[in-house]
Amino acid sequence: MIRKGITSLALATALTLGLAACKPGPAGGSSHGASASIGGPFKLIDQNGRPVDQTVIKGKWTAVFFGYTYCPDVCPTTLQTLGTTIDQMGGRAKALQVVFITVDPARDTPAQLKDYLSSSAFPRGVIGLTGSPEQVASVASAYKVYFEKSGTGANYSVNHSSAIYLMNPKGEFDSVIAFGLTPDQTREQIVKAMRAAG
Repeated sequence: MIRKGITSLALATALTLGLAACKPGPAGGSSHGASASIGGPFKLIDQNGRPVDQTVIKGKWTAVFFGYTYCPDVCPTTLQTLGTTIDQMGGRAKALQVVFITVDPARDTPAQLKDYLSSSAFPRGVIGLTGSPEQVASVASAYKVYFEKSGTGANYSVNHSSAIYLMNPKGEFDSVIAFGLTPDQTREQIVKAMRAAG
């Protein structure tokens, strides 16, 4: 009971500290094995214009990250970190995929996502997802992700949570990977989760 309480507190802390206005947030710990309800059913569109649902995160370990293509620092930094992490994982890399879900559906069309995610610095094969404002709000709520438009005009920004959600091959939440970790630290946390699951 005490352990469960500590784990839940760690998750709440990690999610709270993970808020970012596209500025680096503090590095935090993970909440491996937390029983909080993170994730759930969704219907979105990938960068190729194909409709997808929550089954896209089943069958592999999945690093789910919410951001947007006009984000100046947190989003590209996180995707670059994940790209380097995967390069360092050796054979285990085949068991991991990255899913990038936009919090800016007004600008992040499938074509915009496809162009953005084609960067050689980002993970190969990263899946980009967008949808209607209602669909994006629904999946963000399911993952307990905060986001809010900031500013007016064409150059507005979006304040958003900066944590990565590690989901197991069953599509269930495993742990939070905090923003600011190095590729080595990120790899260590993912591999540890994989080993623990057998």
